[in-house]
Amino acid sequence: QVNSKPEESLCKEKRVVLLSPVGKIEISGCETGLHEIKLPKMSMLPSGAEASAACEVCEGAEMMPEPLEQCTAWLRAYFCEPATIANLPVPAFHHPLLQQDSFTRQVLWTLLNDVKFGEAISYKQLADLAGNSRAARAVGGAMRSNPIPIIIPCHRVIRSSGETGNYGGGHLMKEWLLSHEKLQKEKLAY
Repeated sequence: QVNSKPEESLCKEKRVVLLSPVGKIEISGCETGLHEIKLPKMSMLPSGAEASAACEVCEGAEMMPEPLEQCTAWLRAYFCEPATIANLPVPAFHHPLLQQDSFTRQVLWTLLNDVKFGEAISYKQLADLAGNSRAARAVGGAMRSNPIPIIIPCHRVIRSSGETGNYGGGHLMKEWLLSHEKLQKEKLAY
């Protein structure tokens, strides 16, 4: 007999695929919140035309639960109209990692709330912000286990040396996201 939590069995997971400038992003979640965002692996950086491609849901658009609608709207804004992100709600999360009290959860929430669009932070600085200055390696582990990349912006965490470091979506994806944010932030500054 397997003991499962009652709320997990009630979870009716839906999946949508968002066509984005970086490829197809898979998003899963339920009425309660987002479960996961899966990024495509990039083999090369998108060029001008691809990079300005519109964001559209290409699979699963019918009967999306609210957290998935909020997520696709948020990602669409992130890629196409970053100035509007601040006005959008961050979707609720329903991944077990983000429900339990842990240093990983603390790090991910700190990152979500304190590191803004177009900014970067080192693993050590994030460890300091999350309340444990000696936990830079643990911050790296938290980044690796982040189930909601881009919204919880683990791509903004870089090495103290200024090198980008590793990323679940791959090195090219991290570079693209960082340069996208830098460019958009410069545009917004005018």
